[in-house]
Amino acid sequence: MAPTTADLPRAASRALARWAPANHRQLPWRLTRDPWGVLVSEVMLQQTQVDRVAPRWQQFMGVFPTPAAAAVAGVAAVVDQWAGLGYNRRAVALHRAAVVCVDEHDGRLPDDLAGLLALPGVGPYTARAVLAFAFERDVGVVDTNVGRVLARTAGRRLRPAEAQAAADAAVPAGQGWAHNQAMLDLGAQVCGARVARCDGCPIRRWCAWQGGPGTDPATGSAGVTTRQSRFAGSDRQGRGRLVDALRSAGHVGAEHLAEVAGWPHDCERAITVAATLVADGLALPDGSGGLKRP
Repeated sequence: MAPTTADLPRAASRALARWAPANHRQLPWRLTRDPWGVLVSEVMLQQTQVDRVAPRWQQFMGVFPTPAAAAVAGVAAVVDQWAGLGYNRRAVALHRAAVVCVDEHDGRLPDDLAGLLALPGVGPYTARAVLAFAFERDVGVVDTNVGRVLARTAGRRLRPAEAQAAADAAVPAGQGWAHNQAMLDLGAQVCGARVARCDGCPIRRWCAWQGGPGTDPATGSAGVTTRQSRFAGSDRQGRGRLVDALRSAGHVGAEHLAEVAGWPHDCERAITVAATLVADGLALPDGSGGLKRP
């Protein structure tokens, strides 16, 4: 029978803590408590696989080790370093956050939830991740992996407030960093989206679902993302092609927009997509209908 609340019992948290050391993923950003480094990793990890992010995070931090370094370099330089990670507007938001840190926080990230949420591009998950993984605060973080674990253990879909409250309640005092990393590892390695390895789950005895028949309670639950839309032929692909061209050439003339975007016979679509790049700060109009680097 499903629990009456989504809270994990303390015994489950202790079992998870015993499981974690032998199953801890070795990720480069886990070796730092630098708030900027943690923020960069979390922004990169949004909709991008861990294996792709690991080497790029190290490269990015080598170029922009502080918010001040990113702010001074300018948005075009930050976007250049983002090549290959996709969703380039994240790079623009990260640069804007760096500027706010320099202008309003003496070059440092805020260490409170409200201050972090006020940074461009920083949402509830990312703000709490910085608090837990940089400042080691006892707050729960709810990404798609954690949201899936919480919904399955509860045996039902969770509303956002429920999932966050359950995540917060599960954190043992003084263990914000370790507990949240263990929850992320559990969701990534055991309680998978497609395959749930319930036999190897350290908290199975407290799970209401246990891989049972019927609808997966994680489907549509708070924090659990759905599959991304098809990339090939999408506006996202066209945007990416235009941004790549701006990285290499610095300019795309109006007469080349459609060809570069990959739709040589659909100029109207290319113009519309080009306008979204300007709106997102990824490009500037060149005054003749084309684009130039910001």
